[in-house]
Formats: sequence, structure tokens, C-alpha cells
Amino acid sequence: MNIEEIMAIIPHRYPFLLIDKIEEIIPGEKVVAVKNVTMNEEFFQGHFPNRPVMPGVLIIEAMAQAGAVAILSMEEYKGKTALFGAIDKAKFRKQVVPGDVLRLEVSIIKLKKNAGIGKGVAYVGDKKAAEGEFTFLIG
Repeated sequence: MNIEEIMAIIPHRYPFLLIDKIEEIIPGEKVVAVKNVTMNEEFFQGHFPNRPVMPGVLIIEAMAQAGAVAILSMEEYKGKTALFGAIDKAKFRKQVVPGDVLRLEVSIIKLKKNAGIGKGVAYVGDKKAAEGEFTFLIG
């Protein structure tokens, strides 16, 4: 799935769209997405000027956006928005820097009518960069 197809599913746009491509998707179950981290990202201007590091909260947001694609690609949720309800068990294990390719693997572990829980892991190569569980609301 390319960027145009992603933007048809979730409302995020530049500079806050944090996924570039969907490599694998099973709607309502799991998704594998990619974010190519480049020096052109606006947040690197201030985080940090002499040692650019992708903020952990944006890695979490990228995983949440990927999970939102998995949910909102389901027929019953098309046109809706997925919003954060909670973040649990977030851990940051590796710095993400310009030039890294961030692979976002998100599994939907619980889904009810208008809420659910997803579990995500972000990798750079074969190393975990971050992980967490997200409660989301669909509205």
C-alpha cells in the first residue's frame, strides 16, 4: 500500500503522517508498515540540532498510525478516526536516527465495537527500537 492509499484510510498528513508504506496488512488483525527516517524531518531541527534523534513519542505515534490503518481499513470502520485512549508498557530500546528504516509491526489484540487494544514493536533492522500497547477509541 502506497502513501496515497494510506492517506485515503487515515486522516494524517505531512508533517504528521509518520508512515511511508504498508508492506503487509490483515485488516483488523495486523499490519507491517515502514517509515524512512530522513534528516528532512521537521522535528530534527530541534531534537537535537547536533545529534538528531527521533523522539520516542513519535515512534509510538508511528506505530499507532500503522495500527489505525489496520482497523480503519475494515469495511465497518471506513471513514472513521482512531484516537489514543491509553499507552501502556512503552519501552524505548534503541535510538532512531536519520537514515534508519523503521519497521512497524502492530497486532490488534482486542477489538470491540468502538475500542480496542493494539501491540506494536518498532524495529531498525533486526533490533527493537521501541514497543508498547495502545488502547484506541474509534469515532
